[in-house]
Amino acid sequence: MAGEDSGAWLVVGLGNPGAEYAGTRHNAGYLVVEALADRHGARLRSHKARADAAQIRLGRDAVVLARTRSYMNVSGPPVASLRAFFKVDPARLIVVHDELDIPFGAVRLKLGGGDNGHNGLRSITSSLGTRDYLRVRVGIGRPPGRMDPADFVLRDFAVPERKELPFLVDRAADAVEALVADGLEPSQNRFHALT
Repeated sequence: MAGEDSGAWLVVGLGNPGAEYAGTRHNAGYLVVEALADRHGARLRSHKARADAAQIRLGRDAVVLARTRSYMNVSGPPVASLRAFFKVDPARLIVVHDELDIPFGAVRLKLGGGDNGHNGLRSITSSLGTRDYLRVRVGIGRPPGRMDPADFVLRDFAVPERKELPFLVDRAADAVEALVADGLEPSQNRFHALT
């Protein structure tokens, strides 16, 4: 997996490694990257950047799909290592992550901005030295009652959510493909109108 093509894209799904976290809300980014790999017949393989990665093509674009193998709060170093190895411009980095402030089932796209208390994004911004990367924000909704958001994101999706989850993951995967093919504004117009 060499990185000669400076026009490559890097799509990183955030989550926590290990079976105990597999079905949790915090692993929404992992689910989306895995769905993209499946769609394109790719297999995520261990990479020296403490990540699993695969290379695919979306139209004429080379795209590296990756999921970090570090815990969420230290996502930055693996993302920075992948970006350096594949020689990807930060403007062509797409980070897929869970988002508390978006209702479950919605997908939102943005460039830059704050981390909104998301430790994975905070770590990435710190490691890259810039906030100017694309984000696919997968809505998981707010915790019920007075539940601590940190506990909520580490819980499995509820039974009714699990029925809808494949559709949400597909929509987020579609949004990644649209960002690569069409750019931010047309993709926002398309996906923000859905919910």
